[in-house]
Amino acid sequence: MTKGLKEGEYLLYDIEIKGAKKVPKSDLQDLARQSPNTRIPFLNTSVGVSVYRFGEWTFDRSKVVDKMKDYEQEKEKLLSKETEVEELSKLDRKRLNRINSNLTSLERKLEYGNFFMRTGNPRVIYDSAKTEESSRQITFFLYNNGYFDASTSYEVKKKNKKASVTYFIVENSPYLVDSFYTRSDDENIYEIILKNQEKSNIKINKNYDQTAISRERQRVEDILKENGYYTFSRSYIEYNVYKDTVEKNVKIEQLIRKPIYADNHQVYYLDSTYFSIDPPSSDFIDNSENSVYRDINFDLYDDRYSEKIIASRIFLNKGDLYNRTNVIETQRQLANLDLFRFVNIAFDTLGNVLKPKIFTQPNQKYQVTNQLGASITEQVPGPFFSHSLRNRNLFRGAEIFELFFRAGLEGVVSATGEGGVFRSRELNTSASVIFPQFLFPLSSNSLQKFGRYNPRTRTLIGYNYVNRPEYIRESVNGIISYNWNTRNLRQQYTINALDANFIRSNLGNDFRELLEGLQNQGNNLINSFLPSFVSSVSGQVIFNFNQYGAFQRNKASLLRIFVESGGTSLNFVKREFIEERSLAYFQFLKFQADFRRYIPLSRQQTFAYRLNLGMAKPYGISNGVLPYEKYFFAGGSTGIRAWQPRRLGPGSFTPEIREDGSFDYRFEQPGDILFEGMFELRSKIYGYFDGAFFVDLGNTWTFQENPTRPGGNFEFNRFWREIAVGTGLGLRMDFDFLVLRLDMGVKAVDPARPIGQRFILGNFFNKFLGERGQTVFNIGIGYPF
Repeated sequence: MTKGLKEGEYLLYDIEIKGAKKVPKSDLQDLARQSPNTRIPFLNTSVGVSVYRFGEWTFDRSKVVDKMKDYEQEKEKLLSKETEVEELSKLDRKRLNRINSNLTSLERKLEYGNFFMRTGNPRVIYDSAKTEESSRQITFFLYNNGYFDASTSYEVKKKNKKASVTYFIVENSPYLVDSFYTRSDDENIYEIILKNQEKSNIKINKNYDQTAISRERQRVEDILKENGYYTFSRSYIEYNVYKDTVEKNVKIEQLIRKPIYADNHQVYYLDSTYFSIDPPSSDFIDNSENSVYRDINFDLYDDRYSEKIIASRIFLNKGDLYNRTNVIETQRQLANLDLFRFVNIAFDTLGNVLKPKIFTQPNQKYQVTNQLGASITEQVPGPFFSHSLRNRNLFRGAEIFELFFRAGLEGVVSATGEGGVFRSRELNTSASVIFPQFLFPLSSNSLQKFGRYNPRTRTLIGYNYVNRPEYIRESVNGIISYNWNTRNLRQQYTINALDANFIRSNLGNDFRELLEGLQNQGNNLINSFLPSFVSSVSGQVIFNFNQYGAFQRNKASLLRIFVESGGTSLNFVKREFIEERSLAYFQFLKFQADFRRYIPLSRQQTFAYRLNLGMAKPYGISNGVLPYEKYFFAGGSTGIRAWQPRRLGPGSFTPEIREDGSFDYRFEQPGDILFEGMFELRSKIYGYFDGAFFVDLGNTWTFQENPTRPGGNFEFNRFWREIAVGTGLGLRMDFDFLVLRLDMGVKAVDPARPIGQRFILGNFFNKFLGERGQTVFNIGIGYPF
């Protein structure tokens, strides 16, 4: 890595923080203006640097400059005809666009280098000025966190063209907040702040924290803007910090200054709202219609929109105090209608009265989206094509009509074939209408009351077709669901008041013989493939804390709880209607809880885990059988990755043994109970490449003993010995908009083996990739959780 360095240049090889006992070292390391290149352990080499240096070796800067000169000359020659660009022929305009595009690409290449240089990382050369700046930044950080007596120094060791920097930290005792109080000549402001003092970011007897003061300044501004102070800003808030160097504490004074040209800050009230929908463009004739609804003056282009629905998403009422939260919620909920290209809110001021003005423009009536890509659920990725059509404002009540079609191929494992990968074809299409309200009788003011929660009612009818090696399965389904979320967007609720499915299956001969054989042994799984009517009522709530799933550096978590009651709608359907058509029907209860957490450890590493628990219990007329889609399965790229998809479990059930002594994993293993725990350490490698080390554990079980799968039932005195454990490594290519994933899972603990022989991780090291079936490779799109 040091080869080719100039005289006086040193490779920054290592940075170390010493002396930090109370402040996390990772926080201090992040302040360093330079960080060493990521190296492969033991080899002490950097793949990123190697890629970058290869790019440097193959990059000829002079050729890029020469090409740019050629394109510039071609461009000048093209524009030398003394004509305007608009007067050029169609062919010349295409040439001009191509030249400009090539010039832009070459300029980027001249600035950032070729592909290898952009993918790799240049060597980090030690810079004394940046080291000095890093030392100052560390001192400022300590000071801002209450360590007023702290000091920072550093030492640089240079050897063999390598430089190692050590920062020495002397923290001393932190200063605590002894008291925090507010001064304001405006009694109304003082009362508002005092009323909300419990939510203050500045805590007594805690370390002084400069960022807490910044957050408190923003909090006070937000509170006042929610109480009518339209023109108030944080610039009116000052903080005075008084240090006691003997007691090692501080007193913090919050001062609310008066405006320059008035004795007190003005409180503003709202007048009636003006709402305007402008024509899509100047090419349209403006046939606006004026109307008044609920003190809102509507000026609607072409009069094609429901004032009642729009008014339910406007929370600016005449006579109310100005409240910035209501303004933001109005803008957000109007945008959630998906009717407008933009939503702008402005205010006209007259004395202490604000007149809200909302300006919008209609979104395109029809939206068509076509996608062609690849997806994977089991073994091998396959192509898919999807088409969607969206029709906005279908019945002029802000309804959204959606038509969806998807067809795809994938590679799957057959339950009857001898190994290998087989083709699976899927087709599904649906038509749905989304209403921006709850479609059931409520009081007259319910539309306005629930408008803040973005209520939606979805009605859907769909058709699904699956053609696998074992069976062909078709279903027609109908859904009526209600969706809404809380005002802080942390909770999302869904209630499926009706989810009805008519299912028909055509079994392959081998698969039918397999199911009939199981039935003769007391396993009624074949009932799941009879022509059937499956209906349920279900509810789901998602608690999303700190925007889990977004690209961020903060801790985040998500909890999803799902409850389903199958067969409930049979109470509303005549039993004869189903029996006359020889349809099987099911009654069951299903519960699932899925918790996920994301914890950043540093800029380069994050730790994430998932806990997933599920139970499904048939009862009544179901004869102990669930619809096949309602069973739980373990294994696969988003489950226990050391097992093939849907092949783990149940319990300690041992699959058939092949002639070579390995297990036969051809058959899917449905279960009534599911437990999964997935733990993953993710690290940046270089460029687009990330790595991961993971440990997965879990299994499925059945409620009842099953003679065809002995050991598969759940029992408290032994279930903990039947938890499968897999581990492995993963490689990901993260392009921000797409993540490609390859995981190698290795079985560590296999509950299908006899007690005392279940720990098999050592076999992986004793033999290349271990025993047959011990190592499983999973290809995936996106993170596993």
